[in-house]
Amino acid sequence: MKVKNVMTKNPVFIRDTEFMTHARQLMRDRHFRTVPVVDNKNRVIGILTEKELLNIYSTKSNVTVEGFISEFPFVYPDMDMIQAARLMIEAGIGRVPVLKSGQDMTLAGILSMVDIFRNLKLDKIPSKKISEVMTTDVKTCSPRDNVAKVWLNMKETGFSGFPVVRNGELIGMVTRRNIINAGYARIEREDEQGTRSSMSPPVEKIMSTPAYSLTPETSLKDAIQAFMKLDVGRLSVVNGGKLAGIVDRSDIIKAFI
Repeated sequence: MKVKNVMTKNPVFIRDTEFMTHARQLMRDRHFRTVPVVDNKNRVIGILTEKELLNIYSTKSNVTVEGFISEFPFVYPDMDMIQAARLMIEAGIGRVPVLKSGQDMTLAGILSMVDIFRNLKLDKIPSKKISEVMTTDVKTCSPRDNVAKVWLNMKETGFSGFPVVRNGELIGMVTRRNIINAGYARIEREDEQGTRSSMSPPVEKIMSTPAYSLTPETSLKDAIQAFMKLDVGRLSVVNGGKLAGIVDRSDIIKAFI
């Protein structure tokens, strides 16, 4: 299946000269994880991600998008969907702009892991269990950890979400989206140095609940359906009430490929 058959057409974008305050508001209101960035000739020059929003320290409104854009893999409408999925996994990006062609960098659409999930042929999904593809070395946090600490851990590890655990039991999930939606995307530099971290709220104030999870015996097919229904980037894996692992969309796509 071709990218053009599954991508979202006429996507929202932002210009490189616009202010980050506007970009943050746009991503928070529209629940976007990434947004294409275009120049004054409407050519795609990069993407803005949730991670970049967390890198904003300044409260000034004149900080522009241009200084925060990231590179992205080049995907085109006539490219095979699975080939595009491989590029996205290699880049660690779950939502990428689709360019008109190698010679024309104009924005043609957006391709996301959700689009790919929705168009996987269920009869070709490997008969594997989640236990075979999940990550078992899981980074977690406590409900009493403050947001500044979790934000730093996200920056250091590159993870976009952590299971929230109390006494070994899963009680929620905290993600970059939670932090952005709660209005804590801009955290003062003093927090990064640990001198004012007590001023940020505890994770339990912003985490997502209930704690959606799968079991190790869940099939890949059932997991894909759960991801699509819940519109989440990752799910915890629980065995006997205890956290056993975590699985994200990329893990499942890798298994399919």
